Amino acid sequence: MTCIGVILAGGLSRRMGGGDKPLLEIKGRPILQHVIDRLKPQCAALAINANGDPARFSAFGMPVIADSVEGFAGPLAGILAGMDFAAARGAADVLSAPGDTPFLPADLLSRLQAARGRSGARIAVAASNGRTHHAVALWPVALRDELRRALVEEGERKVSTFISRFANVAVDWPVEPYDQFFNVNRREDLASAVAIAKERSRG
Repeated sequence: MTCIGVILAGGLSRRMGGGDKPLLEIKGRPILQHVIDRLKPQCAALAINANGDPARFSAFGMPVIADSVEGFAGPLAGILAGMDFAAARGAADVLSAPGDTPFLPADLLSRLQAARGRSGARIAVAASNGRTHHAVALWPVALRDELRRALVEEGERKVSTFISRFANVAVDWPVEPYDQFFNVNRREDLASAVAIAKERSRG
């Protein structure tokens, strides 16, 4: 079964003062390019979920898909857009990840798939450092009608609450030498990400 990756790049970036966080640079390359490099070998195809003018992502050479739900509905709307994109291409699963997580593990998809298979869960979610990263998850495309109904008819916006409706499994990753789910929320996080990238290049 094929899996399509959707990179959630539609956040408002309030804590960074607005703008597109994924376009900020680490070691001369946009954060988004780091995310793409981590996910591309793991997925049959990738798409960027973002609203507004898609041309700002044209340099990355991949489809840009907008939310189908009115207003800023958050990451669940981006996951739904990814499910619709995947369904149109006959894919069974969507792997979601935020566009501000530049150090995603190379075994992300394989470990989520294995855990879901062993447990019989419908959704597998990444975890590290005692935290569950609900936006980094493996979703069956078969849930898209239920997700659309939750978003449109029920006004659901919390990823964790929607996941809790279904059998799910969390998969834990180590945080040494760094947390692979580190995300850039604030300006100081960008400096930390640069430091991590330098350490990785030395290793």
